[in-house]
Amino acid sequence: MTTIEGSTKRTHNEEIKEVIPTLAGTIAATIADESADHFSEDDNQFLKFHGSYQQDDRDLRKTGKKYIMMIRGRIPGGVMTAKQWCVFDELASTYGNNTLRITTRQSIQFHGVLKGNLRPLIAKINESLLSTLAACGDVNRNVLAPPTPAYTKAREQVYADAHKVAMALAPQTKAYHSIWIDGVQLDNAAEENKNFVDPLYGKTYLPRKFKTAFVIPPVNDLDVFTNCLGFIAIVENDKLIGYNLAVGGGMGRSHGNEATYPRLADVIGFFTPDKIVEVAKAVLTIHRDFGDRADRKHARLKYVVAERGVKFMQDEVNQRAGITLAPAKPYHFTTMQDLLGWHKAVDGTWFLGLFVNMGRVKDAQKTALRQIAEKFPHLEFRLSANQNVILANASDADKVAITALLNAAAVKMENQASVLHAASMACPALPTCGLALAESERYLPGLVDRIEKIAGDLGLGSEEIIIRSTGCPNGCARPYMAEIAFVGKAPGRYQVWLGGNASGTRINRLWKDVVKDPDMENELRPVLARFAKERNANERFGDWCDRVFLKETISAN
Repeated sequence: MTTIEGSTKRTHNEEIKEVIPTLAGTIAATIADESADHFSEDDNQFLKFHGSYQQDDRDLRKTGKKYIMMIRGRIPGGVMTAKQWCVFDELASTYGNNTLRITTRQSIQFHGVLKGNLRPLIAKINESLLSTLAACGDVNRNVLAPPTPAYTKAREQVYADAHKVAMALAPQTKAYHSIWIDGVQLDNAAEENKNFVDPLYGKTYLPRKFKTAFVIPPVNDLDVFTNCLGFIAIVENDKLIGYNLAVGGGMGRSHGNEATYPRLADVIGFFTPDKIVEVAKAVLTIHRDFGDRADRKHARLKYVVAERGVKFMQDEVNQRAGITLAPAKPYHFTTMQDLLGWHKAVDGTWFLGLFVNMGRVKDAQKTALRQIAEKFPHLEFRLSANQNVILANASDADKVAITALLNAAAVKMENQASVLHAASMACPALPTCGLALAESERYLPGLVDRIEKIAGDLGLGSEEIIIRSTGCPNGCARPYMAEIAFVGKAPGRYQVWLGGNASGTRINRLWKDVVKDPDMENELRPVLARFAKERNANERFGDWCDRVFLKETISAN
């Protein structure tokens, strides 16, 4: 088995993982030290494996750094019980900033948590039978699964497989329990800790993060091709017969570094469901053994696939999983969007898709969802990768009562958002994310309002356009799949990307490298005006950009 480890100078992250392979760092000791208001930089790297990022409130930097923590839950498939939702709601109010941030990976983040509240918050998440372990870090992250029960009974099997994979790919270090449950600092010099080797990840884990998703065509609501590892369910007559395997997707890139780029995963074959864990471990260990440990910007699996090729991946998966991948089965995607409002599930129950603006559950919506969770304990709360909430397993009587409760709270169930707002998504960015170069969550709703005004003026008021924004080029809100994307370059300045499609099968392209916020309307209006005049019947904006406008723009440059 080939490995690049040791062949070139490794990054600092690789060195500290090797020295402390339990990932314990001195986290527990720092938590116990009441005089310390933050963790060391090395501990900050270890904290990620435990599901937390150390940040500071960037709105307050002029008065000095005010350290805060972000904590992310590991919630396989985004499925929570009503009781677990109540726990998270209470934790947000007690320890966080009284909001629940739904992520683009079917999880929940807490923001604004002080160091002293970190351990009780994580302990209570574990008491609820969820976790934060491996929600971040150089490991497999939260596994995504289709949240919508409207299309096929096979969803239950797909979700079960996703949960199985999530458990199989979890790291085994005892440091997590020691720090967050027992509150005990591991002795890093002890032989058993110094020589710990994770049975799957090895001593130094992965070169960087690893992302996994399951989808059921024709709905690509999880953007499967943006993941390192994707399982495309092949369903016949409501029976899951197997999965097409997709490998090597990823969104992250760096400004000014052409060696980094967004990439769609390649579909490399088909296999039967009984081999799901073996295949998942095979792809993960390929990343472990061949990923770049000398350059973290080049350390994702997508670069292994891009540089070594599909045949290499097929051969490695076959050997490691003990299978022979069959040719991929036909499939077709039509949409990435969630179903909002009340809908019938395939089992005859009801589910409600609730739009969450920018994924931020707060104010009346937060109160109403807490009340629903308390009054209807049999409901499932499902988080979507589009940052919305789905309430599943409702009876006819539940539907009537929930509707009344939400009406009383003035929370909309029909016409919950305009067509452009419903199709928009943003990362948190400022003031909490240390990587943000520009605003995103606080910026995009107002920008969408401005784009809606242009669309209305041009007779495009009912036109869905997928719009996404990120405060930096790392791509957490998957901007490179959007029909229009804004990627932060500096305060008030954004790259503009155009040309994604509705099915999540095409990466968009850079149109403008820098557009200042005051110039956005002047730049976008002529493009939208041409689209309104030149489009084919029922042609979407992203498709027109890809077919006509971007080709002209690129050739002109």
